[in-house]
Amino acid sequence: MSNTGLREQAEAWRRADPDPTTAEELARVLAAGDLADLADRFAGNLEFGTAGLRGVLGAGPNRMNRAVVRRTTAGLARYLKAQVPDVASRGVVVGRDGRRMSAEFAEDTACVLAAEGIPALVFSTLAPTPLTAFAALHLEAAAAVMVTASHNPPEYNGYKVYWGNGAQIIPPHDKGIAAAIDAVEPANQVRLLTPAEARQQGLWRELGAEVGEAYLKAILRLRKYARGSDTLSIIYTAMHGVGGVWMERAMKAAGFPRFFPVAEQQQPDGAFPTVRFPNPEEPGAMDLSSAAAEREKAELVLANDPDADRLAVMVRGAEGRLRMLTGNEVGVLLGHYLLTQGTQLVRPYVATTIVSSVQLGQIAQELGAAYDEVLTGFKWIANRALEREQGESLQFVFGYEEALGYTVGRVVRDKDGISAALVFADLAAWCQSRGATVLGYLEEIQRRHGLFVGAQRNFTFKGAEGAQTISRIMEAFRREPPRRVGEHPVQRTKDYKTGEARTGDKVERLTLPPSNVLAYELEGGGRVTLRPSGTEPKIKYYFELKEQLRSGEPMAQARARAEGRLEKLIDAFVALARDRGQPA
Repeated sequence: MSNTGLREQAEAWRRADPDPTTAEELARVLAAGDLADLADRFAGNLEFGTAGLRGVLGAGPNRMNRAVVRRTTAGLARYLKAQVPDVASRGVVVGRDGRRMSAEFAEDTACVLAAEGIPALVFSTLAPTPLTAFAALHLEAAAAVMVTASHNPPEYNGYKVYWGNGAQIIPPHDKGIAAAIDAVEPANQVRLLTPAEARQQGLWRELGAEVGEAYLKAILRLRKYARGSDTLSIIYTAMHGVGGVWMERAMKAAGFPRFFPVAEQQQPDGAFPTVRFPNPEEPGAMDLSSAAAEREKAELVLANDPDADRLAVMVRGAEGRLRMLTGNEVGVLLGHYLLTQGTQLVRPYVATTIVSSVQLGQIAQELGAAYDEVLTGFKWIANRALEREQGESLQFVFGYEEALGYTVGRVVRDKDGISAALVFADLAAWCQSRGATVLGYLEEIQRRHGLFVGAQRNFTFKGAEGAQTISRIMEAFRREPPRRVGEHPVQRTKDYKTGEARTGDKVERLTLPPSNVLAYELEGGGRVTLRPSGTEPKIKYYFELKEQLRSGEPMAQARARAEGRLEKLIDAFVALARDRGQPA
């Protein structure tokens, strides 16, 4: 696009922007003549996909703002009216986290829905993402909208959509909604009622305490040991998010009196003053929690991300040191615990993703449970679980993805960091009752089902240029797949975009939907997987190796050997990526 065309497009957007703040912001960019900034803001529309919208706050179609939210909601409402005949009686749940602009975006969402004749079922206070997903099912709503950017940095916000089945949308609904959004008029022409008008017409209905009470009762029933512990000491951080009050209530009801929130991070604050990146996986994010755990000599540290759909766990080993568990280790612990403890399960079923550890599948096979690997993203786990429950009468027990996402049972059809934390505390109390530690239980599982070690490396490339860089890396690997990674020969290559798996000259078709993911299965049971993030400007590399335990070998020795091999694998693959155009 020419500079003149770019400026004309920006002027047209500014005139149609219903928010004076972002209209003025764009006017300043135009006056400064910052064409690079304009080009990024107008590189395209913020893409609506199966995770909804997520982006940096600011003016322009490639940013999160009120103009984008209003047009998105109008498109969603019109699609729902075309697809769900009783949407006007069922309504749409609207929840929001504590980020900057979340209140304004949630209000606009409710007011546009009301103008379209769809009742907005609005949480009157901040709501965790899993509570919003639960409400969609509990209230039998046609859909739900959650205004959140999950664990992204402070400058982000987002808009997540759930279908009436309580799960995030998947094709064809994502494309149908996106097409409906494209057909919506300019933002300043989108009709919306005021909150007062919507309330007066019965189209803005505030949700009372009953929904939250029902959620808490439901997640308390997920526990297996269900006796709590008067002595287990637990540190918890809400990471400046919206999970704090819910975790306190759940832990009190479950019988954990030694539950200590990190005070500096317990209240919602969209500025995230104690962390630059409010993701428990990021360096430094758990520093305050670790310090509190040392002061209290706590055995367990639990952390939610800001919208409380993810869970991170630190545990204290027999030697007294705290260790952060990987997402895969938490998934394996919870999966094994839920499959083996409590009442006998009838046709149990567990699921994970193609970038998570294969160990859950091996455990499921040995315990006689059904198992699936699906594409990355909890939408695929939840929708596949619904499909198999209905078609095969399976009982969904547990699903997880290595990026700290877990769901227990059927209460929430998405990842739920609150119920997962509650059940993990239950697991820890059960271990304590046996005179064991959580790490001791993990070792039991690994000695029986194998020692797997894994790691992830992320590389961030921001803006439109960064997206092009990520695309070039993926296409370079697609054109030139490696025959070996370091000392590991590649036995099989999977390209989920083309739907092909190659083993030598043999080609097989993959059954999963197309996705921009490549995987290399290595001789000896290892795997390397790469994909662009769907919610952040990153390319992600996933690594896993299986280590053979020698007879009588101490676990620490085997783990050290495995992790040494893993680091060599990572270094070799990153070198290959740089050969294929990744910036140093």
